[in-house]
Amino acid sequence: MHGNQSADFSENGEEEIIRQLCANGICMKTTEVEAKLDEGNIQEAESSLREGLSLNFEEARALLGKLEYQRGNLEGALRVFEGIDLQAAIQRLQVPVPPEKPATKKNRPREPQQSVSQHAASLVLEAIYLKAKSLQILGRITEAARECKSVLDSVEKIFQQGIPDAQVDSKLQETVSHAVELLPALWKESGDYQEAISAYRRALLSQWNLDNDSCARIQKDFAVFLLHSGVEASPPSLGSQIEGSYIPRNNLEEAILLLLILLKKFNLGKAKWDPSVIEHLTFALSLCSQTSVLAKQLEEVMPGVFSRVERWNNLALSYSAAGQSSAAVNLLRKSLHKHEQPDDLVALLLAAKLCSEEPSLAADGAGYAHRAINNAQGMDEHLKGVGLRMLGLCLGKQAKLPTSDFERSRLQSESLKALDGAIAFEHNNPDLIFELGVQYAEQRNLKAASRYAKEFIDATGGSVLKGWRFLSLVLSAQQRFSEAEVVIDAALDETAKWDQGPLLRIKAKLKISQSNPTEAVETYRYLLALVQAQRKSFGPLRTLSQMEEDKVNEFEVWHGLAYLYSSLAHWNDVEVCLKKAGELKQYSASMLHTEGRMWEGRKEFKAALAAFLDGLLLEESSVPCKVAVGALLSERGKDHQPTLPVARSLLSDALRIDPTNRKAWYYLGMVHKHDGRIADATDCFQAASMLEESDPIESFSTIL
Repeated sequence: MHGNQSADFSENGEEEIIRQLCANGICMKTTEVEAKLDEGNIQEAESSLREGLSLNFEEARALLGKLEYQRGNLEGALRVFEGIDLQAAIQRLQVPVPPEKPATKKNRPREPQQSVSQHAASLVLEAIYLKAKSLQILGRITEAARECKSVLDSVEKIFQQGIPDAQVDSKLQETVSHAVELLPALWKESGDYQEAISAYRRALLSQWNLDNDSCARIQKDFAVFLLHSGVEASPPSLGSQIEGSYIPRNNLEEAILLLLILLKKFNLGKAKWDPSVIEHLTFALSLCSQTSVLAKQLEEVMPGVFSRVERWNNLALSYSAAGQSSAAVNLLRKSLHKHEQPDDLVALLLAAKLCSEEPSLAADGAGYAHRAINNAQGMDEHLKGVGLRMLGLCLGKQAKLPTSDFERSRLQSESLKALDGAIAFEHNNPDLIFELGVQYAEQRNLKAASRYAKEFIDATGGSVLKGWRFLSLVLSAQQRFSEAEVVIDAALDETAKWDQGPLLRIKAKLKISQSNPTEAVETYRYLLALVQAQRKSFGPLRTLSQMEEDKVNEFEVWHGLAYLYSSLAHWNDVEVCLKKAGELKQYSASMLHTEGRMWEGRKEFKAALAAFLDGLLLEESSVPCKVAVGALLSERGKDHQPTLPVARSLLSDALRIDPTNRKAWYYLGMVHKHDGRIADATDCFQAASMLEESDPIESFSTIL
């Protein structure tokens, strides 16, 4: 039962299109029916169809409505469709379900009855679907959704065991597939989002015999809706849940599940590749910081879908977001090779950024940044500021590597010059303002550092914790301890208790600087109370990842308290705190340094030296351990001259790593004094004195 067109040729050779309606092996020209419809004789047109094609009333009306719809007469189509009782027709088409009996050769269910009803069902269901489409075009969306829903309800009534997946009528399957896809779109258009969610789930969980491409389109549309609609979907109904199956807890999890299923289909060749799916999955996994999962999915995408450079760049982004910078840099090196795409501006900037985080890669990063600056031309000129910023960061990191004083000074100067150049392009970028301020602070230009710290707080509205910490450290370096404490107190008033850990540690150190050790201990006790509350919030069985994500780091609290007690010479308390810290982190150079101070305070110099040396074995570049060993050896140098060269070497090495370490300068001066080089000793003591006047209570690098 369908309408079709055939071609014939007139005597003069011109092609004529002859449109026909066919059913039950009989065909008739549509012109006969259309003429009666044009005259408004619906009943006569219906009678003509019934007689000409041997149809019943509902079938004739359904075919007549379809003809009106195809002619674009939507109002006329609705009049025809509303003139018949489609639900009554559905009930007549419904296949009775036989009582359950053991399957034998004699009583096996026969399928012919169901297949015979498919032809009639196809025509009636298509009529309901076209009625819904007509209502949609006329703007009656809610009515259209109800009619479309009735198509699916009718299918479930007619085919109670589901649409047969073999020998199904193609027209029937096409109608059902269209209706399944249309229904959620109609509910969305009408603004009933909960019904849209139900329609999506019904489409994916019921037996509609959909082809892979239709199913893929529905899965993608549902995932996009879950991600971007702003409507929180309730969990699937208990009836649709399979025991032991994974049940998504929220929109994000359900969307990710759907998108991962889609990618699996693409990889198996069961659906056509859709590049937007990987874009939506990137967005979804980025929201929950699971870009390592995204990297795995990108690796599984079949070759040829992406160009290799595009794959490398996407993988690099995923790995960098997951904290695997080394893997990301290696991929970008391949992407930026001279035989691939060496001038890709985005890849160059990402490579420079990743290299700026690691001093050993800083020289490579500076090279990438220079290339990015040179390529930022024309429409991309605005990215020159980003390139200059990356160059400044890389040069600043490079300057921290052990090198000559001249080279260090040159790199620091070029770093500041690049960052100042970047400000001209991005004068409202808070991160750039902050980084420039830290560079000035590390070079002890505290006036400029203070100005940028205040600019950063103004630019961020005081909402970023590191701005307050930075300003307090700059004030402490200016020996304005009471003002620094006022800044910290103001920040504490605006900060949630779980985020107060870094601020409270600075406050405790400020108390010590103001000779208030009792109040400093009280501050650490409050920090320990926060740790206990934090632990209870996770319960007794915390995972390693939960411990790593703690806003208040328990190890740092116990170690900070141990260091505080060591400054007060409370050696028993130091030992207790170190034991607590050791239970949380067994190997730590900073903890061994504090332990060495404890032994030194107890006059057990061999144990102290052993602790400091263990710290150096654990972390070769530990400046506090180098200075401590150098200090011990310089004291022994009064009586044992052979130890002085070793002490001088260690202290000089410490100054190559951290040239602003006042203790290293002081003890190096002591070494020169014991060795009889008074002029050199004087220079070192003078440097130590000057640095003491601008020494922050905590290194500026701790806030980066």
